[in-house]
Amino acid sequence: MISRKRKIKKTAGNNRLRFLLTIIFLLAGLMGYRLVSLQWLQHDWYTALASDQHQVFNKLEPKRGQIFMQDTVNENIELFPLATNKDFALVYTVPRDVNDAHGAAEKLYEIFDKENIEAEVELVLEEDEYFKEIDTNENLSPREVKERLEFKNIKKELEVKILQEKKINEYLVKLTKRNDPYEPIKKKVDQDDLAKLIEFDFSGIGYILEKHRYYPSGAVGSHFLGFVGYGSEEQVGRYGLEGFFNQELSGRHGSILAERSAGGEMMIINDRRYTKPVDGYDLVLSINRSIQFFACQKLKESAEQYGADGGTVVVMEPNSGAILAMCSIPDYDPNFYNKIEDVSSYNNPAIFEAYEPGSIFKAFTMAAGIDREKVKPSTTYEDKGWIQIEGWPKPIRNSDYETHGGHGVVDMVTVLSESLNTGSIFVMEKTGAEVFADYVKKFGFGEKIGIELETEGVTNIKNLNRKRIRPVEAATASFGQGITATPLQIVAAFGAIANGGILMKPYLVDRIVAPDGSEEKTAPHQLQRVIQEKSAFLVSGMMVNVIDSGHARLAGVDGYYVAGKTGTAQVADMEKGGYLENHTNHTFVGFAPVEDPAFVMLTKLDNPRNVKYAASSAAPLFGEIAEFILNYYQVPKER
Repeated sequence: MISRKRKIKKTAGNNRLRFLLTIIFLLAGLMGYRLVSLQWLQHDWYTALASDQHQVFNKLEPKRGQIFMQDTVNENIELFPLATNKDFALVYTVPRDVNDAHGAAEKLYEIFDKENIEAEVELVLEEDEYFKEIDTNENLSPREVKERLEFKNIKKELEVKILQEKKINEYLVKLTKRNDPYEPIKKKVDQDDLAKLIEFDFSGIGYILEKHRYYPSGAVGSHFLGFVGYGSEEQVGRYGLEGFFNQELSGRHGSILAERSAGGEMMIINDRRYTKPVDGYDLVLSINRSIQFFACQKLKESAEQYGADGGTVVVMEPNSGAILAMCSIPDYDPNFYNKIEDVSSYNNPAIFEAYEPGSIFKAFTMAAGIDREKVKPSTTYEDKGWIQIEGWPKPIRNSDYETHGGHGVVDMVTVLSESLNTGSIFVMEKTGAEVFADYVKKFGFGEKIGIELETEGVTNIKNLNRKRIRPVEAATASFGQGITATPLQIVAAFGAIANGGILMKPYLVDRIVAPDGSEEKTAPHQLQRVIQEKSAFLVSGMMVNVIDSGHARLAGVDGYYVAGKTGTAQVADMEKGGYLENHTNHTFVGFAPVEDPAFVMLTKLDNPRNVKYAASSAAPLFGEIAEFILNYYQVPKER
């Protein structure tokens, strides 16, 4: 009889044996799977990468497609690159070969950093209120001005010295890593700085040339361009056109697989495998170079003049939907996209930032009423300056109620020219809330417009999507409150009034050019008819009166009939609800010449601080750009 103790020992031994066998079988299974993976599933890949033995695999980079804008030069259409490819240097050091590390570090600072650091310190000091008073405080005596200037120079010298020492020490750390065979110093060094570096001929410092994305016009068009950043290993388009068309712009990589000799040299043999890279497609935009540059420059000047936080300009051909200009501020330089601290700066305000448009929306309310024949330009009502809406405790007033009171009996032309909230509500009620809501949707609000750009924002007309629309929400929507839209949607909707009633799909890419030269041209796309041609003509004429006889005379251009509408809108408080105090957006939208519009344009300024209404800010900005466009196209004067 086997003793209990011996039986227990035998059982334990068997368990250990089974455990060991299980481990062995698992390891064998894993090794088997790995062998199958290496020899079968990933055979070609690993064979190609075994360059340290018999073969070498090289990945061949395609040329990324370029992005062009257009302009007329000597009566010919010429292309100008907005995004292209350029050779930059990657500067590196081999520390063991460096003879004079400290001397090299000082020269590297002088070449790469000195100018930028001095400019940055100067900019910081200029923003200091103590030094600002040198130019702004008239009460400072000449002696005080002199003392502050001297103090400013001393402070600048000290700040620059601190940053200089810090940068030189950073270079020294890299230059003195004796056990490190390679240490990168600076990426994307341009030809000018590279020439300075070569002139000094440092031992232990070298460079290699690499192709990088380059934007010759800097910040111009940055929001619709986007930029090229780095993915895990490759350059990848982000935001804007670079992101939306990344696959087309990138092309396809090629490869070459060849034998390596015993000495490590490439052997060109007959059976080598070669796949040719396919270059990316080029994009030719509808953007007009002259209009884009002028519009962006005037936007910056106006934002500075009126103390605005930012702004947007969009110019479109109403008959085709082609975008001629699109710019917003603050902008950024895509050559230095990684210097932007807030990634939201990459979003394009023209398509991303939906806002309450305000009184410009009255044009759509009027268009709905006229199209349904509920009102005519000559239709009148009595304006008391306010109106009480069912179910709402407070009366809704006109924006000028405090200074003007009621306007008495007025017609629909006056409703637009004086921008009367009560008149807009009158038209909406005549039309009917549900019918009005249907027109808002037909004008393209509430959905993405589908332009070929990344980060298009979602707009909000949920107040008009209810089964039973609340009277107060229909009333406020009639003059552009309680609903949101993007600048591009507003431009497209006004385009439908300008071109006779048809909503066109806006587009930026005029044509796509394949590497073999073949082209695919964008055809204008009609989304739908919104209002009848007669209705569009009547509303256009009423909008001319807004400029000729109303409060937007500064948007006019001598010799032309210009149609337009202002909007001074409150800004919603997203945290507490309601609206922010003393915070407004100013918008003007219009087109010219009225009978055959060459353009439809929106100008918008975000929270201008030293002007109250859009008629005095966004309207004159519109007028300046409109005059330039009409002269550029040599449109004959009408009057």
